[in-house]
Amino acid sequence: MSRALNVTLRQLRVFIEVARLQSFSRAGDEIGLTQSAVSRCVRELEGEIGLKLVDRTTREVQLTDVGTNLVGSVSRLLSDLDEALREIRDLGQQRRGRVIVAASPTVACRLMPLVISACVREFPLISLGLRDDLQSDVIRKVKSGEVDFGVAIGPYANDDLYGEVVMTDSFCAVVRRDHPLAAAQEVPWAALSGERLVMLDHASGSRPIIDAVLREHHVIADVVQELGHSATVFGLVEAGVGISVLPWLALPLPANSSLIALPLVPRVERTVELVRRRDRSLSPAAESVWGLVAGLPKRVEELA
Repeated sequence: MSRALNVTLRQLRVFIEVARLQSFSRAGDEIGLTQSAVSRCVRELEGEIGLKLVDRTTREVQLTDVGTNLVGSVSRLLSDLDEALREIRDLGQQRRGRVIVAASPTVACRLMPLVISACVREFPLISLGLRDDLQSDVIRKVKSGEVDFGVAIGPYANDDLYGEVVMTDSFCAVVRRDHPLAAAQEVPWAALSGERLVMLDHASGSRPIIDAVLREHHVIADVVQELGHSATVFGLVEAGVGISVLPWLALPLPANSSLIALPLVPRVERTVELVRRRDRSLSPAAESVWGLVAGLPKRVEELA
């Protein structure tokens, strides 16, 4: 079995410079080595290959036929290696890669467009894909590794997942402008008793929080519709089917509608959280996008 060659990148790069400049001294000046160190590298390379690569004279260095052939092959290899290393460096500097993020519908609608726009500006070599899913699907996809991380409604705690609060949100009553509650500056939760409610269904991350608050304030109301999308809720409220309780993140209201949103008091907060697996590190590209989400305003009311 033939012996494996113990050739170093340093030897090859020094040899290429000697061949290009046809001088040990000029090659040394170019790469920051003494002439003797350059000569030693070339001799070591020749010794390892077992062939003479250069003919040395007092005036110049001439490549042998073997040396000329080696220059062509090694130059291509080093060019490919340098390109590969540049790509790895770009990954390490958080500038390249594919990132998939799952977000619950209101988050996907209001927050993620801001993140995607910022990603295009700041990290043009990152390809960011968005999956707008129900809260339960966001968590499932994070756990399974189908997505790099999720943006979900909290508070959320899980031994398998790490969560980081991005911002807080609160709730509002959405009513028609001709509804008796529309004249108020704010609406007490207790004032919802006796109303017909058009609500987001239990797949929504906010519904469990709303139900708990209604129980806390002894609100007895008739939930007449439970829907998956806030746009449908707006349509039914505008049609006079009932009123709704929604997070502010579900707004803005449709343009030119007859609806108005009023703060519910006392203020009850929910959180928007970044969620990822505890046992898996994010890629540099995913870390970059995570940072963009984490940098959003801390309250929904501060959104532009």
